[in-house]
This record gives sequence, structure tokens and C-alpha cells, in this order.
Amino acid sequence: MRKSTHRSAPRRLLAAVAGAAIVVAVLVWAGLRWSDDQAAAVADDLASAAATGHANLLASELGKFRLLPLVLAEYPELAAAFRGEPAARRLDRDLELLADRTGAAVIYAVDASGRTVSASNWRRPTSFVGQRYGFRPYFIDAMQRGAAELFALGTVSGRPGLYLARRIERQGRALGVIVVKVEFDRLEASWRRTPGFTLAMDADGIVLATSRPGWRFAALVPLSTRRLADTRRTLQFGPAPPRRAPVTIAGRSAQVQEPAAMDGTVFRVARTASPLAGGVVLHFTPLAPAALAARSQALLVGLAALLVLAIAGALALRSVERRRLQVAAREELERTVAERTAELRESNTRLGRESEERLAADRRYRAAREELAQASRLGSLGQITAGVAHEISQPIAAIRAYAENGLAFLDRASTGRARDNFDRIVGLTERVGVITGELRAFARRRPGEDTTTTVGRVLDGMLLLTPERTRALLRLRVDDTLRDVAVVGDRIRLEQVLVNLLTNAADAAADITSPVIAIDVDDLVDRVTIRVRDNGPGVVAALRESLFEPFVTGRADGLGLGLPIAREIARDYGGDLVMVDVPEGAEFVLMLTRA
Repeated sequence: MRKSTHRSAPRRLLAAVAGAAIVVAVLVWAGLRWSDDQAAAVADDLASAAATGHANLLASELGKFRLLPLVLAEYPELAAAFRGEPAARRLDRDLELLADRTGAAVIYAVDASGRTVSASNWRRPTSFVGQRYGFRPYFIDAMQRGAAELFALGTVSGRPGLYLARRIERQGRALGVIVVKVEFDRLEASWRRTPGFTLAMDADGIVLATSRPGWRFAALVPLSTRRLADTRRTLQFGPAPPRRAPVTIAGRSAQVQEPAAMDGTVFRVARTASPLAGGVVLHFTPLAPAALAARSQALLVGLAALLVLAIAGALALRSVERRRLQVAAREELERTVAERTAELRESNTRLGRESEERLAADRRYRAAREELAQASRLGSLGQITAGVAHEISQPIAAIRAYAENGLAFLDRASTGRARDNFDRIVGLTERVGVITGELRAFARRRPGEDTTTTVGRVLDGMLLLTPERTRALLRLRVDDTLRDVAVVGDRIRLEQVLVNLLTNAADAAADITSPVIAIDVDDLVDRVTIRVRDNGPGVVAALRESLFEPFVTGRADGLGLGLPIAREIARDYGGDLVMVDVPEGAEFVLMLTRA
């Protein structure tokens, strides 16, 4: 009876393991179904963020150009040009200069008969001067209602753009129309940097601006016969009518049908209001990357569960087999040596206890090893999180300052200065991305990129990220001849090194009565050195040997990541960052290789 029991125990355990494997397989299947929903949600979030951002960028671009017709309507030379006086040629030059400074594609004046009397492109073979545009809807609507906007294909240039038209009146009489044409090449190039693609449509569903040039003037919905006739009559989209876009949209999902790399690709679609012709902006984010990530995660979890189950089953089988053999040996021993003394029975019992203790020790060892691995993973995660918080604080502060200044300039209608601030914000956000990438590079120990910049550009960028209180302490000594010297290194990453050194110097000299931070640039034939020195208390002797190791810092609230990352950047480009002994304060020397 006992032998039968021992024999059936492994079978029951195997059956239990098989049942558990089936349960895990069902859970993996359910996890894959869940991953599809999760991937769709992630792709939807990405698409919504991209659509909103691209629509805001389009609105910002249009807001600048929509002011031009209002300003030009009061220009005194316009009336003289409409009357056919020689002022038209002076107006040509003025419009040419204005178009060049604002970035408008072309600015031109059309008299009441529909003939162009002056244009910013008067020097070019495709000049609008003398051309007649009385048939164009933007001219007709502006003459009737005072202002009009139309996105169309240029009949002379053959380039698409938005036409902003405004009626010019003097003493209650309509003299003609001033027109500003805006092209969106730079905007569309910016859209193309986002995964997927973006479409800006009018109210009829016709694509006006897009990151996929081949889809321009395609229609996402069938057009009415009247709308098609209007496009042919006004040549709004050229001689050919709008064709159907090769995409099928069902709810928030879309699929492209075209003989190209994206044929059959599934996308998630997000839409938001567009400032163009009352239409919408659509962004299509590919579903495949999010689906792959979600399914990989679900499969990894399922495989990990199966692996744990297999290990547990193997250990259990081994334990059962060992126990069975021990019991069988003890029974055999009892049958053959029943007459043995109590001392032998006690020895046998002690042997059983030792076996159990070894099993318990083995289990404790495995648990301790797993806890150590978990602690290592959490430590790595904490290091990366701390590095991000430490390194991006400077660009974020600068972004906020430029955003506040930009809003103030907008309130004062200083659009040019506001755009400068927003351009700097775009640059700073790119730097934040480079900083977070730098933290990954520090962890992976990857080599630096092969690129060059100049000493002057690095110093100017450093000053851009330096707070006002730190700049007040700064004494920058650099010859003008050294500013144009080219060095090996990425400008943004080298700026990060100098900003870190300046921040450390400012913190070190914070409690000094007359704090000073000096920056000297020297030319050493094959390399350039930038020395950053402060008159603070200097570096504690106990930290000098390990100052460039991660998490070593002399400040109570410091993280100890700035200097290690800074040295890593310098060495990526063949340079170095060292600390030198000085009688007072601290001095760090950044060595850069000349290009």
C-alpha cells in the first residue's frame, strides 16, 4: 500500500504542473488580448498629442501672417500704385523687403480690375506683375466682403499656399486687394519629424497641408459635383480635380492602401480643430510599434510565469523523489537490521534532520539571491530617475522664462520678438531631449558622435542656460580670434558640461562676500582649454580622489551625477575634464580637441 502511494505521488504532481501550465497559457492568451487594447490606447495618446501640437504650430504660423494684410492696408504707396503712378516700382521694392523679412512666399497688390500692379517677386521670371487674378475666389470674396482666405495652387508658380487677401479702400471707394501668400514647407518638414503623418484639411475634407507631399489636394471623402466644378473653374487645385486619398478610416483606426512601404499599415487617428478654412488636423500614428511593445510585455510575463512554474515543478519532483528514496531506504534498513541498537536508529533520525536543514538552507539561499537581484534593479532605476531630475532643471527654467517673455511680447504685438523667444524654447526642448539621451549614454558607455562646433557657439549657448544671478558673478575672458576656432564635439552636449561647472561654481561661492567666477579660454595648438575657476572654499580633500565617481558629492542636497556625466561627454569627443590644484577656491579644466 505504501509503495503504491509513493509511486502515484509523482503522477499527481505532474498532473498538477500540467494543469498549472494550461492556466498560464490561458492567462497569456488573455494578456495578448489585453495588450491589443493597451497598444491602441498608447497609440491614441501619441496621436492626440501630435495632432494638438501640430495644430497649435499651424495656428502660430498663421497668426503672424494674418497681421500683414491689416498693416499693409494703411500703406500710403498702395493707393498711388493702384492709380498707375510710378510709386508702383517703389512699392515693388518695399514688398520685396517685407516678404524677405517676414518669410512670406509673395506679397502683391491687385487693382479693382483684377490686374497685379505690384509684387514682391517683381525681379523673378515668375513675377506676378501684370498677371490677372480677377477669377480667383480670394480676390472676388475680398472685394465683396473686405477680406478672404483661400488655400490653392499658384497658377504661375505652381506651388501650393494660403492666400490672405484684404480690400484696400480710400474715401469709401474700393481700389483693389493686397494679397499675402504663405507656404508651409518648413511647417510640413517639422511635421515629418513626428512618427506617422499629419493632414490639415478644409471643411470639404480636401488635404491642404501634409507631411506626405503626395497626398496634397487629395480628398478623404467624396466631393459633390458642385464642389468639383468650382475647383475646375477657379483652378484652386490646378487643372485636375482632387483625387481620393488612399486611406480608409473607421472610427479611430485607419489603413493605408498604396503601393509603398505603408501599404496595409494600420494607424490610430486623432483629430483636432484646424485654423485653415474651418477644417481639421488629423494625425496618423502607426499602431505596430505600440502593439509590438505591449505584446512583448505580455509574452514576457507569460514566459516568466511558465519558467517559474517549470522550476518549481522540477524542484518539487526532485524533493518528492528524494523523500521517496529516503523512506524506501529507511524501510529496507528497518527490515534487515531490526535488531540494530537504539544508537543506530538515533543516527538515522539525525541524518533525516540534517537533510531537511539542507533543503531549508537551499530555499533561504534562493530567496536571498532573488531579493538581491530585485534591489539591484531598483537601484539602477533610482540612478536614472535622479539623473534626469538633476540635469534638466536648467533648460526647464530657461524655457519658462522665455515662454513668459514671449507672452509679454504677444500682448504688446511684438510678434517678431515673441517668435525669437519661442524659437529658443524649441531649441531648449531639443536640449532637454539631448540631456535625457546623455543620461542613457552615461549608463551604456557609448562613444561620442563625430561632429564639430565653435568655441563661441558653445559659450553663447552656455550663457543662454545660465541664470541671471550666476551671470552677474561671471568674468568671461576669451579673445575674439578664439571664438571662431572649431572643436570636436556636439554644441549642446558641451554646453551641458559648462553649465554644470558654472552651477557648481555658483553654489560653491554662494556664501562668499565677493563671489567671482572666472572663465578663461586658451589655445594650445592642437587643443583648446576652457578653465572655470571660483573663489569659494574649494573641494574637500577627502573627495578629491573620487570626485568624478557617480554619487560622490560635497553638497548635502547634491546627487553626485553632474561631474561624472560631464567628464564622460568630454572623453566621448577625445577631450577630458580635470580638476587642478589652486591656492584658493576650485578650478576645473575642460580640454577639447581642435577640429
